[in-house]
Amino acid sequence: MYKTCMFCNSPLGANEVVEPFPVGRRLAFDAARGRLWVVCRRCERWNLTPLEERWEAVETCERLFRETRVRVSTEHVGLARLREGLELVRIGEPMRPEFAAWRYGDQFGRRRKRAIVYGAGAAVAFGGLVAGGAVFGVVGGGVLAQSGNLWSLWMNGRTLVKLRPDDGRVIPLKRLDLLGTRIRASDDDVGFRIEIRAKKRKEWFAGDEARRLAAQVVPAINRGGAKRDTVGHAVDEIEGHGHPERFLADIVTGDRFRDKKGVPGYLNKMPHPTKLALEMALHEEDERRALEGELWRLERAWEEAEEIAAIADSLLLPEGTDAFLDEHRRDGSGAEGPTPGEPGGDDRGRGEVGGGEGTGGQVSR
Repeated sequence: MYKTCMFCNSPLGANEVVEPFPVGRRLAFDAARGRLWVVCRRCERWNLTPLEERWEAVETCERLFRETRVRVSTEHVGLARLREGLELVRIGEPMRPEFAAWRYGDQFGRRRKRAIVYGAGAAVAFGGLVAGGAVFGVVGGGVLAQSGNLWSLWMNGRTLVKLRPDDGRVIPLKRLDLLGTRIRASDDDVGFRIEIRAKKRKEWFAGDEARRLAAQVVPAINRGGAKRDTVGHAVDEIEGHGHPERFLADIVTGDRFRDKKGVPGYLNKMPHPTKLALEMALHEEDERRALEGELWRLERAWEEAEEIAAIADSLLLPEGTDAFLDEHRRDGSGAEGPTPGEPGGDDRGRGEVGGGEGTGGQVSR
């Protein structure tokens, strides 16, 4: 059972209502297809649950939904809010445009609101810098003259996403790196390869690795979100191709999305709805492949999230903690005690602290 979002590593929260699956504050389910998602309330991404954990939970969600007054409902999608605070989204054979509006509307809308709030805060800080420059005269004037450059340096210097290729490296990408991302057709089963630029170095990735990295890069490019009508245009683009896979195949071919030198395939040159549609298509294709038996892909993503969380937790520990635990792991006191199996000893010393299972993580099964 997973407790953190596989996309942003935020806690998914808990509920005391769905006993077979006490994770999440918003659950989406499709009883007809036996699918269950936990919706992250921070990034609004839908986390597909493992097959073996969803059946009883889906039945419970269906029963609770029918017993609860429906707040919002259409022919195909319903939203119910239980008194305990849990929200249930019931999917009933919806048309793709309606399903996508529910599934991605909140996600892109919340990103847009967040971008507006951050932009307003940055404007206030920049205004304070301008006012300070005016007050402090000549010295302040010099600061004021460079304030635009400082702002650009700060904006371009932030790491927006960290990629982890199969070789174990960590590739931090900044704003200018994202602008240099390209996607082109390939002859493998995935159908495309992606070019990542980091620190002015360009590198191509293909196969499943390309799909996984693209699913991380594109949301970072779309971090500003979108209005609902723009999301609607993105859905129309996918609908026009009949299937997300055909949409992907179309946008990675041809000579479109060129830079000033005429080089095609740049993501930042795509129209806004097309970039949103690309993110939708990548997500839905990942989920389709998972439903067809590639659940190991989701498993790996969760493991990466847990690894990041464990590293972050260890940074809070005092230096030398690991050595101290190793030294005192045997009996908790540091003293040399009897060896298990010898006179005066017992077998309780066998194993490690914590019962031998992984401890300290945010993911449990």
